[in-house]
Amino acid sequence: MNLELTDEQLALRDTVRRFLTEKASVTTHVRPMLDDQAGSTREVWSGLTALGATGVLVPQEHGGLGLTMVEAGVVAEELGAALYPGPWLSSAVAATRALTRTGSEAGSLLAGIADGSTIVTVGALSGERPEVENGILRGKISALPDAVAADVVLVLADDSGDTGLFTVDAISAGVSVMERTHVDPTRKLFDVTFDDVAAPRLASPSADDIQALIDDVLIAYAADALGAATAVMNMAVEYAKVRRQFDQPIGSFQAVQHLCVDMYETVELARSGVLHALWAADAAPPAERHLAAVRAKAFAGQLATVADTAIQVFGGIGYTWEHDAHLYLKRLLGWSTFLGGSDRYLQEVGKALL
Repeated sequence: MNLELTDEQLALRDTVRRFLTEKASVTTHVRPMLDDQAGSTREVWSGLTALGATGVLVPQEHGGLGLTMVEAGVVAEELGAALYPGPWLSSAVAATRALTRTGSEAGSLLAGIADGSTIVTVGALSGERPEVENGILRGKISALPDAVAADVVLVLADDSGDTGLFTVDAISAGVSVMERTHVDPTRKLFDVTFDDVAAPRLASPSADDIQALIDDVLIAYAADALGAATAVMNMAVEYAKVRRQFDQPIGSFQAVQHLCVDMYETVELARSGVLHALWAADAAPPAERHLAAVRAKAFAGQLATVADTAIQVFGGIGYTWEHDAHLYLKRLLGWSTFLGGSDRYLQEVGKALL
């Protein structure tokens, strides 16, 4: 694996970063979307589509860029740094990998994801799954991301003891959606109930296929969290350079320097783990890929401490609603609880070491 980004990957990063700065900043886009259940405007979503971001993982034969998880991670990191609240991770990563990992023949769905005309989310990656009988879906999915923004929901469901991947029209009769209150307003989560909803089967994934999909999603979310942690760290360091007390920058005080070093150490250790996991998602054997994903999730809480430390550097202003630091903290706390807390992942890492 290569820990340095290629010229093409750097160009992708810079292009996405420039677009988000100009069209989807925290002030002009994220804050207005905090109470919006869709999380994104048509203009911003179309802009991401025009950059190829929605089709970064979609095979070229379906209109996408056909790139790897490393490139998807580049995009995810920039979206995390900008606190983008829309359905990119759900549609461009989770749904795309669900379709390609399971060998689904749903080329029209992939084409719709690539050209931005169809937003897709994936449900029941963990926990109890809904049930399908004779093509009719019944049950509930808790904490389904981006259900309101989605046109289609891909559901992992049990069908007579067999797990299948099924597709559901998000506005079908029998689909009820309730917003879920949680720590991070930049992530849109919903509890979705299916009451006798038609659900055609797309694929019959194996247990290994499902685990690979879960690993992909964890890795992509880890890249997003890395972007958020890097951004809030940089904000705090710049603040320490200009905020003055006793006629000198607070960054000259040893206590503040230690806080900044602690943040930097945590971010850079996470960066190496995320880069390895992104590479492993496509290039490593399944066992190595899975362990890389579990490691990224096991130490998720460490990234949340970066935002917590940054708020200490900012002082009182960091606790105010007007400052963005608390939004970064909430983004990282949301990552810490995504698909469960860190404990069981830490136990799995420990067993692997033994």
